Amino acid sequence: MNQHSPESISSAPSPDITISLLEQTEFGKWDAFVETCPEATFFHRAGWKTVIEKAFGHRTYFLFAQRDGSIVAVLPLTEVKSLVFGHSLVSNAFCVYGGIAATDEEARDALDQYAQNIARELNVGHLEYRQRAPFHSDWESKDLYFTFRKAIDTDLEANMLAIPRKQRAMVRKGIKKGLTSELDDGVDRFFFLFADNVKRHGTPALPKKYFSLLREVFGKDCEILSVLHEGKLISSVLTFYFRDEVLPYYAGDCEHARNLAANDFKYWELMRRGCERGYRLFDFGRSKFGTGQFSFKKNWGFEPTPLHYEYFLVKAASVPEHNPLNPKYRIFIQLWRNLPLPVANTLGPHIVKYLG
Repeated sequence: MNQHSPESISSAPSPDITISLLEQTEFGKWDAFVETCPEATFFHRAGWKTVIEKAFGHRTYFLFAQRDGSIVAVLPLTEVKSLVFGHSLVSNAFCVYGGIAATDEEARDALDQYAQNIARELNVGHLEYRQRAPFHSDWESKDLYFTFRKAIDTDLEANMLAIPRKQRAMVRKGIKKGLTSELDDGVDRFFFLFADNVKRHGTPALPKKYFSLLREVFGKDCEILSVLHEGKLISSVLTFYFRDEVLPYYAGDCEHARNLAANDFKYWELMRRGCERGYRLFDFGRSKFGTGQFSFKKNWGFEPTPLHYEYFLVKAASVPEHNPLNPKYRIFIQLWRNLPLPVANTLGPHIVKYLG
């Protein structure tokens, strides 16, 4: 079976539960559940279906379970198929969190079993759940990633004082240097810095269209904050907002931003603005253990919490290792760093679409 329709998955093990594929007309109902389900995250929102399909052309399977006509569990899935990087079913691609969000355990199990059936029928290498909490201890797992989350105090100065001394000094350095911040209407300035930044690190950039879609689909819940020095752009960050959470997700800096402490200033500005707007949790996002980003977030006083990425192996013999820490990508990374930026921006989207 290569394609499912809502009618073909309208049954579940329990007669009280029905499983369906998300349609555009049900986005509001899906998001209303996500907004109130404690397990759900920004990355469970229905808009990701639109963004992923339009930006990358991947097939999605956004499954939801209902009991008595009410949604009680959701599972966003993306099929990623590549001759080079393999064939997978991921919850959710291009997102750090995913998996099943449920308020009903029977519905959770029904969605899980159905996802495994889809994975078998599509004959993927593996099915992947990206979760903040463990679910399948019987599956293969990866302990590479950690997330960093911390409460935002209602008192602005208390947030400043909660930053460890050395990093707090960097924030104050940026302030003394006269750095300023402003919100951007478009994605142009952000994308310029982001694309240049990832190329310097030897990785392909996501397409500009993807960021435009994020802004279009998520509206006020997706903002770009840019940092300027003497009127010149030096740093930028794209941030998601969900319930009472601030989630900086993509960022870019120019080469001399470090000397101006722009990175620390940027995240302080996000925290400051979030505090003033009533947000109460700062999610610093995912980092790989042993990287500079991991250390940076710890130095800000955030404690790492392991993420639970679990893999149901179908055709694959082992868990895939498609990340820059894999030694086999070292030559590619070095070559990519030396590409002219226009060439990298042209080629990058054709590669990175399969690395979600």
